Amino acid sequence: MELSKELEQATWVKSSRSSSNGGECVEVAALSGKRRGVRDSKDSNGPALIFTFGEWGAFVRAVKTGDFDI
Repeated sequence: MELSKELEQATWVKSSRSSSNGGECVEVAALSGKRRGVRDSKDSNGPALIFTFGEWGAFVRAVKTGDFDI
């Protein structure tokens, strides 16, 4: 399936950590090939970032270990 069609048909899930009052919302979708799509929920027709299985796993591990805490 063409990637643009797959992104249109994907089930997007809003992050539970997204702010409800500031519009800082991120959505994630599971895609074929164990890839993940990430987009801004305020712009559902805008661009999406696509991560491979390994890239997504590294990101999730870094979040869990606090590598992005400020």
